[in-house]
Amino acid sequence: MKSEHEGSVESGGGPELLDGLVSLDKDSQLQRGLKSRHIQFLALGGAIGTGLFVGSGGILAIVGPLPLWLGYLSQMFVVWCVMNAIAEMTTYLPMRGITLPYFTNRYVDGSLAFAAGWNYWYAYAILVAAEASAGAILLDYWNTPVHPAVWITIILIVCLALNIIAVEVFGEAEFWFASIKLITILGLIIVGIVIMAGGAPDKGAIGFGTWNDPGAIKPYVATGSWGNFLAYWTAFVRAGFSFITSPELIGLAAGETVAPRRNIPKAARRFLYRLALFYGVSSLILGCLVRSDHPQLLSPESNANASPWVIGIQEAGIGGLNHVINAAILTSAWSAGNAFLYSGSRILYSLAATGQAPHFFTRTTRRGVPYAAVLGTWSLGLLAYLNVSENGATVFNWFMNISTISGFIAWIVVLITYLRFRSALKFQGLLDTLPFKTIGQPYLSWFVLFIVSLLTLTNGFQVFAIKAADGGFDYKNFLAAYITIPAFLLLYVGHKLVYRAPLAKPLADIDVVTGKKEMDEWCEADVKPVPKNWIQRVWFWIA
Repeated sequence: MKSEHEGSVESGGGPELLDGLVSLDKDSQLQRGLKSRHIQFLALGGAIGTGLFVGSGGILAIVGPLPLWLGYLSQMFVVWCVMNAIAEMTTYLPMRGITLPYFTNRYVDGSLAFAAGWNYWYAYAILVAAEASAGAILLDYWNTPVHPAVWITIILIVCLALNIIAVEVFGEAEFWFASIKLITILGLIIVGIVIMAGGAPDKGAIGFGTWNDPGAIKPYVATGSWGNFLAYWTAFVRAGFSFITSPELIGLAAGETVAPRRNIPKAARRFLYRLALFYGVSSLILGCLVRSDHPQLLSPESNANASPWVIGIQEAGIGGLNHVINAAILTSAWSAGNAFLYSGSRILYSLAATGQAPHFFTRTTRRGVPYAAVLGTWSLGLLAYLNVSENGATVFNWFMNISTISGFIAWIVVLITYLRFRSALKFQGLLDTLPFKTIGQPYLSWFVLFIVSLLTLTNGFQVFAIKAADGGFDYKNFLAAYITIPAFLLLYVGHKLVYRAPLAKPLADIDVVTGKKEMDEWCEADVKPVPKNWIQRVWFWIA
């Protein structure tokens, strides 16, 4: 059943393009360079950054170990639902060149897609600056005589080189970046369990002792049950920084992924399990290793001294591991910055291809790398040089707050897009044609949409209860928490007023057909690899 408003297909003698953006050409589909292990580790590389190592310690200091753990578990559930929504849409139409704002434009509305696209690009570009800034601070942990600006330059140059050479080089580098981090984190989790069980040289078994002294929960803003709930909600909100934009990385990579209808669902399913290990287990262990009233958790220095892993190992009397941990955090920052630059450049390229950004950003290399968009996104990462100022940690926190609220808004748009996509499929009798279906839909998406909307509106609720240091209204934190909301609305409403578009496309007019036939035919040619021995069987399961 065809909709009345189908996407326009352009050729002009070159590859067949849908809406001037995504490719339906069979030959171009074969130019995909990301394999299963690349996209799985790409998503993990984006999810595991400084939030896991340093941000978790800040949450622990404010609200205690139990809200820290529950906050990460709750955020993992949100990420899982967002990931499922993205996986369903991208496996249905895994066309080369797709982005999430493209789907928003196709299934919901051009104004929402315009605002979402620029919000995504802004968030990714700011995250590049945040990770480069954090990397410079982490390198300064070793008290080197090198100026921080030099470290920032090295980090940014390497990220640029890995993104502009070729997608295969980027994917391979990100795979090894993430592998180093994952191996290190696994080692730290094992060390944490050993310390809890009494394996440290200077202490006996500590178990969950910190949950009794100083306590499992530190009431926040209020007292009693209300204070305990607000402690949990604060942890829930602040845990978002560790996860924002990470599920979208798989969706953005779908157009450059080999065998997307096999590999995208595989990556989506395993993403939750790996998050449960790296965030669920590690946040639980951290709350046991470190007292929530430890003075180093409140240190204004944004380096490994503020990492609860460092504090816990030092308290246990284990020497030398602090340098290993700092190196792991540095790798995580570098890897996450690498992934964010990749994603931001693809968003900017799609905006330019659809006429929502200067056409210059559609320029690509002979290997198809959008070098102009990469350079454009990378240039905003130069804001990391603000870290050269007297208070670099404050600059990093500003980047963190801005990107978190942008991430929440992005998830809201993703869920709205998915719900319209699913409603259009049902209305046109095509719901059964979904190649990948997840449980609980659409009810889980409606529920998570409500939760993320609450997180967005209450992101800075504490500024209304806690006064600034001078006794007045804390306008700085208020702006950091909420400035992105009016900026997003300004883009959305402004686009509406200019183009006088309706609120949303009618279900009958939503195009869920164009490109489906071509993708079905191309994906049918996929041959699933068969392991020849037990080593290959294990490797295929892992990657």
